Amino acid sequence: MKKERDTQYPVPIREWSEDDRPREKLLKHGEHTLSNAELLAILIRTGTPGRSAVDIGRELLHKFKSLRAMSGIDVSEFKEINGLKDAKIAQIKAAIELGRRMLSEEKALDDPVKCSSDVANFLMPLMRDLKKERFVLLLLDRRNAVSDVIDVDHGTVDRANPYIRDIIQTAIRYNSPSIIVAHNHPSGAVAPSNDDKTFTKSLMMAAKATGISFFDHIIIGDNRYFSFADEGLMEEYETKAVREL
Repeated sequence: MKKERDTQYPVPIREWSEDDRPREKLLKHGEHTLSNAELLAILIRTGTPGRSAVDIGRELLHKFKSLRAMSGIDVSEFKEINGLKDAKIAQIKAAIELGRRMLSEEKALDDPVKCSSDVANFLMPLMRDLKKERFVLLLLDRRNAVSDVIDVDHGTVDRANPYIRDIIQTAIRYNSPSIIVAHNHPSGAVAPSNDDKTFTKSLMMAAKATGISFFDHIIIGDNRYFSFADEGLMEEYETKAVREL
């Protein structure tokens, strides 16, 4: 009878040579020398029987294709990978969110907003990969610099449902003379829907009635955006609002 071969299990990371262990490799040679799977392994920390943390990191990359794609993935999809529980998933998502915020900080709105691209470039890293719509309100000061960015609503995959009254009350509460609103389209397309247009018209009416300047509504897509102001729609809606007041 032919003897079956013993199952060969991968060698645990702790038994690798020091130069091959991701954490030691990072400390000795720098984080830039590590592969994406190795960087993920540092966050994952421990593997499962027969699989190292690096193996799990490779599976993550194979399943989701890229680090950027992971930023909008729901926790439930991470749990489909053997070896990933709440603590590890939280660490991975926190690290990705830090990276996303770092990109946004590079385009921080410290100076007065001069054009739609100033806002779009700031929001793009934060919103372009989200799987659900996120609606934000940008409060501007008297210099037209952004004093705060406030989440108004997180919607479904189809659309957010921001409340105009809440937006106006928030601007009044923070003594903000001007506002810009923005939301993302998870599909990546940026063309405004009829609901987007109706909402923008209604918000313009409410802003005009309370003396608040409503500068723009920006839709964030996949590395592109739509500006109601750039398309002349804000001016059109403002003229209509003045006539109807």
